[in-house]
Amino acid sequence: MNYGYYNGEYAPLDELKAPVLDRAFYFGDGVYDVTTYVNGRYFAMDSHYERFTNSCRLINIEPLWSKEELTGIFDKLIELTKPEGDALIYFQASRGTALRDHKYNDDIKPNLFAYAKPVARVDMSGKVKMITEPDIRFEICNIKTLDLLPNVMAAQKASKAGCYEAALHRNGTVTEGSHSSVMIISDGKVIIPPLTKYILPSVTRKYVLKICEELDLPHELRTFTVDEMMSADEVIVGSASAMFRRVSEIDGKAVGGKAEALFTKLAEAYRDKYENE
Repeated sequence: MNYGYYNGEYAPLDELKAPVLDRAFYFGDGVYDVTTYVNGRYFAMDSHYERFTNSCRLINIEPLWSKEELTGIFDKLIELTKPEGDALIYFQASRGTALRDHKYNDDIKPNLFAYAKPVARVDMSGKVKMITEPDIRFEICNIKTLDLLPNVMAAQKASKAGCYEAALHRNGTVTEGSHSSVMIISDGKVIIPPLTKYILPSVTRKYVLKICEELDLPHELRTFTVDEMMSADEVIVGSASAMFRRVSEIDGKAVGGKAEALFTKLAEAYRDKYENE
């Protein structure tokens, strides 16, 4: 059974209650993060905690929880949920509880919600399909906010097309996926988009960059276009819960499949970090 937490209370997830006046309910006024529980540890917890607290502060929520307090909550959720293998941990902070008003009092106290659920380990040798979609999100994509309606619409369109993900683009330049990072391998180099206000500081992206530096793999931090993605040697999508996988088709056209050795080296190094860090 999946268990959740809300402001000090633990309960089965389908029984957990939160007030309807939580500003997350009518404004999406908050931020969130996701990590995984692997081999008795939380993967890249330092990076996830840093991103979570940075997102909080970027929208003027002062995070009240230390990393140790959060992991203590997660430990209790794992104890209650009893996953047989890996687990996904979702956690969010909303601005607080108040009558609906776009403005808020400076002394409002944030709410914390979290839950755990078992999750299957992704087979990174598998390939997925994508579509492309214009990026119509707000200009604060670097903050992991609860406001995900454009992402939901793009992800649903991809699902209806029988695809795993939608690659978002602004004026032909790829930003990221609706729920993942997008990278490519081209001319023997791993191409990783630089961080901007249009790109979330993905932990998966961070680890791919770290692996490239540690293994001295040719790589470059730069943007790339939809056309370049379509002709790349490999197209890669990655996220906290799905690790990363190659893309075999975009908008019905075959892509990638030309740099298997380099992708395999990346995948094996990532899997090692995932299982041991």
